[in-house]
Amino acid sequence: MAMQDTTWTLESVQQLTEMARERIPVSVMSLKLKRPIEAVTAKLAELGITPAAETGMG
Repeated sequence: MAMQDTTWTLESVQQLTEMARERIPVSVMSLKLKRPIEAVTAKLAELGITPAAETGMG
């Protein structure tokens, strides 16, 4: 398994935590941060943050 495509900057982590606080779905965070969903999910887990449930999908 490869390492993360790009390293997480402090700014990216701050954006991620702010979006998580606003209960933005991971799929939307992924698009806004231009990172794969898996990377966003992994970072949230690393930070101990439970992501918002996906809504309106399917």
